[in-house]
Amino acid sequence: MKKNLKKIDFDKILEILHKEDDESVYQKTNFVPDSTQLYKKLETYIDPKNLTRQSVLGIDIYRYGMFQHLEQTLIPSLFKLFFDKTIKLCLRSNQFIFQKYTAQKIENSFISTGDGGFLIMDSPMHSIVFAINFEIVVRAYNSYHLFPKLRNIIGGISLRYAITYDTLFTFDNNFYGSGIINNSRILEKDNLNRCLLDENSHNWFLTNIDGLENLQVYTIEDVANIYHFQDYDRKYITNGENEIFSNEYSRYKGIINADILKIGQIRAKEMNLNIFNLHLQVSLDISSDTAKSQKRIITISLGNLNTTGI
Repeated sequence: MKKNLKKIDFDKILEILHKEDDESVYQKTNFVPDSTQLYKKLETYIDPKNLTRQSVLGIDIYRYGMFQHLEQTLIPSLFKLFFDKTIKLCLRSNQFIFQKYTAQKIENSFISTGDGGFLIMDSPMHSIVFAINFEIVVRAYNSYHLFPKLRNIIGGISLRYAITYDTLFTFDNNFYGSGIINNSRILEKDNLNRCLLDENSHNWFLTNIDGLENLQVYTIEDVANIYHFQDYDRKYITNGENEIFSNEYSRYKGIINADILKIGQIRAKEMNLNIFNLHLQVSLDISSDTAKSQKRIITISLGNLNTTGI
């Protein structure tokens, strides 16, 4: 069950400041004023203890700066190509989980960095499914199924992922908060192209599905029983496509293997963040957008099994 993100209104902040503070003070003697009343008013308005948690999926093209000038210039276009195709996959082949999304909503929830970015999702489950689909698109490119001539020019692409679940808010049509800050720190620390999770994301799966390892045995019916999805329309279970989580349990299609290990801690805002390494193997039928008869099964790994610390 999703709560709306807190929207910080600049005009409201300005109104509080004009009531409780002085815009300009140029007296001959400087002094530190009592800010207690202003602090209380700002705390009441922002209500930091009740800021909404949402999932952040960080995606980063590894060693973007190492590409030559032409290839480096093409990377943002290539990433957008990956991103657009992933959106189509999520909406077409994962209809139950993404039923409350549109292509425009996903695009509006993305903070681009050119060679990657941060995607705001409703839950860690949404983030993992999006990451799986993204990795499938990248694999299609790397194995010369997607724009093979462009692949020959730019070369192969390696990605690293991070998933966090923490407080966020919106301000001036953008996203801010601990979820993004911590996600960026995790990505920055990783040089082994893994899929890393913070403890909040790990605990979300522990609470809702008894642990990430259960992803390999979950059906779409099991996903629908997760508390977050209780108000979702179940018609997409029987009348929709759900490639990753099918109607029946199978070890031959969808998520066929799931491993999760704690690998270390990073320091953030005077606290230690426990970091977990996720490795998923996923097998899916992949077909051409222009010729559906051209189909083959592809098995990808999201993350890897390298447990070297962070």
